[in-house]
Amino acid sequence: MSFVFDPPGIPSLPIHASDARFPMHRIYCIGRNYAEHAKEMGSEPTSRENPVFFMKPADAIVPEGGDIPYPSATRDLHHEVEMVVALGKGGRDIDAGHALDCVFGYGVGLDLTRRDLQAAMKAKGLPWDVAKGFDHSAPVSALHTVEEMGHPQHARLTLTVNGEPRQDSDIGEMIFPVAEIIAELSKLFELKPGDLVFTGTPAGVGPLRRGDRLHAELQGIARLEGRIV
Repeated sequence: MSFVFDPPGIPSLPIHASDARFPMHRIYCIGRNYAEHAKEMGSEPTSRENPVFFMKPADAIVPEGGDIPYPSATRDLHHEVEMVVALGKGGRDIDAGHALDCVFGYGVGLDLTRRDLQAAMKAKGLPWDVAKGFDHSAPVSALHTVEEMGHPQHARLTLTVNGEPRQDSDIGEMIFPVAEIIAELSKLFELKPGDLVFTGTPAGVGPLRRGDRLHAELQGIARLEGRIV
């Protein structure tokens, strides 16, 4: 028996005000990067000496405006709105003082989570990849370049579901700011152009149902609309 493997195209994201695309490499995520979210999940805020990282597959991306399928194997899908950082440069052991030189642009995204599966895995002390790294688990807006926006230190990060406010904070509340996240990741992985970094979610996470309409916004920088189907 023989077969031909025809790999899909490289996932990419639109770049605001441009016909160009941003080709994807990997998706890195940091957990418990807002103190109030850590508390609502029953944890202490992340120690500055111990950031918590996990990954999603690059093809989990749902580009701006796309429908988001409700995933299998869960009855408790949760939203987590986050600022997303796109890297145009990479490297190993990057100094935090130079880490922002690696950033291509910024967007807003959702780290969708099968919360019931995550809780079950946590209770058994098992990895919770299945709760985070499923298909269509990473909706992301068009990217806005550093040339457009600079490097935001403060920006309101919000999510509404069917017009109802769910999450509302400021990226200035992050325990690890962007430069430190990049520096810490580069100690563990060789970062590459095309990497995305989800920078953590504030308090207010909650359930989503089929038919829900989402509006995520990083004020003055990026917006994301979506629908759970």
